[in-house]
Amino acid sequence: MKTNSPHAWVLASRPKTLTGAAAPVLIGGCMAFADSFNSLNSLNSLNSLLTPFLLCLLFAFLMQIDANFINDYFDFRKGTDREDRLGPERACAQGWITPKAMKIGIAITTVLSVIVGLFMLFLNLQWELIIVGILCVVFCFLYTTCMSYLGLGDVLVLVFFGIIPVTFTYYLMTNGSWTLPLIVASIAMGLATDNLLMVNNYRDRYQDEISGKQTIIVRIIRSQIKSRGPIEGKRIGETLCRKIYLWLGITAFTFAVVALLMIPASNVANRIILCSLYLIPHVRTYKEMSVLDGRDLNKVLGATARNIFIFGLLVALSMFL
Repeated sequence: MKTNSPHAWVLASRPKTLTGAAAPVLIGGCMAFADSFNSLNSLNSLNSLLTPFLLCLLFAFLMQIDANFINDYFDFRKGTDREDRLGPERACAQGWITPKAMKIGIAITTVLSVIVGLFMLFLNLQWELIIVGILCVVFCFLYTTCMSYLGLGDVLVLVFFGIIPVTFTYYLMTNGSWTLPLIVASIAMGLATDNLLMVNNYRDRYQDEISGKQTIIVRIIRSQIKSRGPIEGKRIGETLCRKIYLWLGITAFTFAVVALLMIPASNVANRIILCSLYLIPHVRTYKEMSVLDGRDLNKVLGATARNIFIFGLLVALSMFL
């Protein structure tokens, strides 16, 4: 791998993670299209929805890449990416990209995100968008440098990969107020995306314990060991963590169904059946998680990323029908 080459930057951006950024924008966008469908009487009215939708998608992609760069750089600086790392290889740790170049990459993606945010602000001059944009940039840095070590990563994922992208995509596209089904659907998306963090932290549970990361996985296993002893506590704690992965997906599906039931329609049953297709790959991935460990869990991580996109796509289509 040539240092700082275009191929190295593509790998550092972690393109597979972009599906998680796209899924909530799809849900918010499809709900906006569905609610505005009867008023789409010209090409101009269609463009008035497509432009903010594409800007939201671009902003989500840039923020995801920015977060990946920040995570890569600061974990390298902290020494978290040690030789015993089980996850996918990191650019700085592998020498694909120099730390100095990565800092420049972080600056560029942050600036590009702000520029896209300004275009979004131009479409809808609302002060709420300024606050949300600032929070997105600030917590993009705080996640790796602070919040993930405090075990608050799951809360940030729920907010910034569920509630905010779904609701504000809808808000920007419709210039309207939020609805209860929209908020419930955004929570569903956040819960589904949280599973990506769950399997990532489950794979790294021993390394995170050494590094001082107080993830939910680490806390659960530690509490079980403390109450039941090292052998039984470890076994029960790990089983409980895998069960949480399963039930997070089921809970996300339940929230999606509740959101669908809140929307008056004659084809609710068909929409719920369509949405329920997500449970097939989710349960299958859970079964794989139950028999794999160590680096083999990277397969589960990739499958979970795929499942998140499937969930977002099915919920989006269900909302649009």
